[in-house]
Parts: sequence; C-alpha cells; structure tokens
Amino acid sequence: MKFSAFALLSIFSVAAAGRPSLTIKVRDGAFAGLDAIDPSISWSDSTKSGEIDLEYGADVGASSTDIASLPKSFWGKASTDVSGWATSVRAEVDAADLTSADVEVEAENGDTSLKLFASAGKAFAVSKVEATQGFDSGDARITVNPRYNVETEEADVVLGYDAGDTNVEVTASADAQSITLSQQIDEDNRVAPTLASSGSVSIEWERSLGDDSSLTTTVTPDESVDLEWKDASWTANINMPISGANIEGANVSIKREVNF
Repeated sequence: MKFSAFALLSIFSVAAAGRPSLTIKVRDGAFAGLDAIDPSISWSDSTKSGEIDLEYGADVGASSTDIASLPKSFWGKASTDVSGWATSVRAEVDAADLTSADVEVEAENGDTSLKLFASAGKAFAVSKVEATQGFDSGDARITVNPRYNVETEEADVVLGYDAGDTNVEVTASADAQSITLSQQIDEDNRVAPTLASSGSVSIEWERSLGDDSSLTTTVTPDESVDLEWKDASWTANINMPISGANIEGANVSIKREVNF
C-alpha cells in the first residue's frame, strides 16, 4: 500500500538523520502498573525538493510489549508558495488504519488565511473549512474567523480583539454564544473569565513563576477545577471534577519531553 511504503520511508529516513525526542506521560494518576505510563518516541526531519519544503516524521509507542502495536502514526507535510499564497498540505496516518489519512490544507496571504480539514482514502471527504481575516484598528488588532463543519452542518464565527494587555474573543453560532475577556493584570498575572449564553461561567488565572514556568488554574463552577503547571520541559495537568463544593476525584497527567 502507498501509505505503508511512505511509513517505512519516513521512519527509516528520520531515524537515520533526525534527533529523536522522548515523551513520557503518566495518565489518570494510576501508578500501580505500566499501563499508567504512555511513553512515545517521535522522529522528525525536513528537506527541500526544488521550491517545495518537505517535513516528515513518525510517532512510535514504547510502553507496549506487543511489537506490532508500537507504531502509532506517521505524517508528511509539503509547503510552497503558490501565486503569493504560502500553501501547505499535511497528511497524517494512524498506523492502526492504513487505508485513510487525515489531511490539512492551509493557505496564507498577508492578513488572510484559509484552512481545510479532510480525510483521504478510497474517497476524499472534506470535514471542516474555515477562514481568518485580520486587520488593524487604531492600536488594536481585529480578527474574523468564520468556521463550517461539513459533517454536522454547523457554522459559527470567532471574533477577536487584541489590544495588548486586553483581549476579547466572541464565539457565536445559531444556537450558542460565548465571550472571553482576557486581561493582563501585571507582569506575572493574567485573568480570563468566560460567559456562555447557556449560563455557564468559567474563569482562568495564569500565574507566571519565572524561568519558563507558569501555573494556570481554570475554575468552572459545578463542573471542574483544572490546573496546568509548566516547568521548562515538564508539564503536569490535574483535572478535578466538582459537584457544588465537593471534589469528586482527580485525574493527573505528567509529561516530559527529552531531546537527544
């Protein structure tokens, strides 16, 4: 199969020429066995063919005792300029299903960008399309991002307003609307409340800890408290479902990336 041949070419080419990165994840706070650890090795490399920039890579699992289940996915990306548009096509294949690929097509020209998401196999089917138009208004930057989901026939638009320390994002569809106001309080603290038309409210607080470290807390009343702690190459995520004032458990994910 074409996808299988491409997978082998990508893996062996990158293994020989690229530097692998090792990512180790601990899921759901379950440390009793190896099933809690989900390590994967990612290879990637790039080259150039004429006016086309090529990138390719593969993700390989390292925790399973079943050799056949080790490959997870492989991908390739080609980028070039077409009549002033910076255009790229990226395809990713799940190793468990070599009959199809997820495809992303992007094109950018100045303040305008277009994106198309599709699946390719026996047939080519578009799943989502979106466009983004940006422009300056005084000291602020405004963006308009209409999106359409072909599979569900749902459409919405995201309006963004960026004025340095203050950012506003409005997402609106026929059935629901939400608004997020992000405010940089000082050099180390940012607060971003979100209000949805359904009545739900959440608030995000990001605290810079210095040295590429930060702690982000998101509270959604009667739903969850989420913490993300970034410390250089370490990332820890904690999700705590809540009901009223009661915490009903905790899910923990810890990840570290090591570049050789």
